[in-house]
Amino acid sequence: MGGKVILVTGGTGLVGKGIEAHLEKNADAHKNEKWIYLSSKEADLRNFQETKQVFEKYKPTHVIHLAAMVGGLFKNMRLKLQFFRDNLQINDNVLECAKDAKVEKLVSCLSTCIFPDKVTYPIDETMVHLGPPHPSNEGYAYAKRMLDVQCRLYQEQGHNFVSVIPTNIYGPWDNYNLEDSHVIPGLIHKCFLAKKNNTDFTIWGTGSPLRQFIYSEDLGALMVWTLENYNESSPLILSVGEEDEVSIADVAKEVVNAMEFDGNLVFDNTKSDGQFKKTASNRKLLSLYPNFKFTPWKEAVKKSVTWFVENQDKARV
Repeated sequence: MGGKVILVTGGTGLVGKGIEAHLEKNADAHKNEKWIYLSSKEADLRNFQETKQVFEKYKPTHVIHLAAMVGGLFKNMRLKLQFFRDNLQINDNVLECAKDAKVEKLVSCLSTCIFPDKVTYPIDETMVHLGPPHPSNEGYAYAKRMLDVQCRLYQEQGHNFVSVIPTNIYGPWDNYNLEDSHVIPGLIHKCFLAKKNNTDFTIWGTGSPLRQFIYSEDLGALMVWTLENYNESSPLILSVGEEDEVSIADVAKEVVNAMEFDGNLVFDNTKSDGQFKKTASNRKLLSLYPNFKFTPWKEAVKKSVTWFVENQDKARV
């Protein structure tokens, strides 16, 4: 790629920062490209005219579409309709404006929560629409499923719009708000406060659910690779392997180690666990990119914890 203008919607968030970190380490390969990391402060992508103005201003040749209304389990359960409507509007506006601007390639970001709640494991790319998603986040999940459909229908009209499905993402620049963060940033913040205040480190739920986690800088590298190499209409799962799945309890213990917390770890069994597992297969990814190396789990958690501790002024809390 050379002389390209790549617009990253939602570009100041976790994945956008992961892309930025990857590009900094590989600057020579991307020196003829202009990368624009769009913030929600610059435009409300739920509004078609504001979205259109962004495309007219930057004239992107390529788009990585990350912008979404997102949140953790309990925010998803509380605001299902808002998650559904906001994400439908964002996605519809971005894809239609990309089409009108004759964007050469667009990569949209889905989520493993789109997969059916009751399904055989491991999940692969053919299973997206085989049954309803888990009811806890159905608003977000159905909106993201429609984004998969939209990309495929735009492909049928001759537009190179593709989508990827990352598993649970974590890393520097995450959202650490205790009310609506995802699992790892929430645990990092809770553990930090428990250490600071000399209190118990309390985990909501039993700690038994299983998840695959992908480090944001690894996902950033894979998003750039997808933009350059993947052109199929079916989505591509971006994930560590099935063998790298860990329980929430294991995550909490790893955060404890990285934070050097020596207090009590307590599980509040009165709180919901959410979906027990959603194991995804990365077989298709590895068949296309067999040499990709994921950051080791302990190293990535340590980097994430260290970033939060050292960047209290920048962290979203």
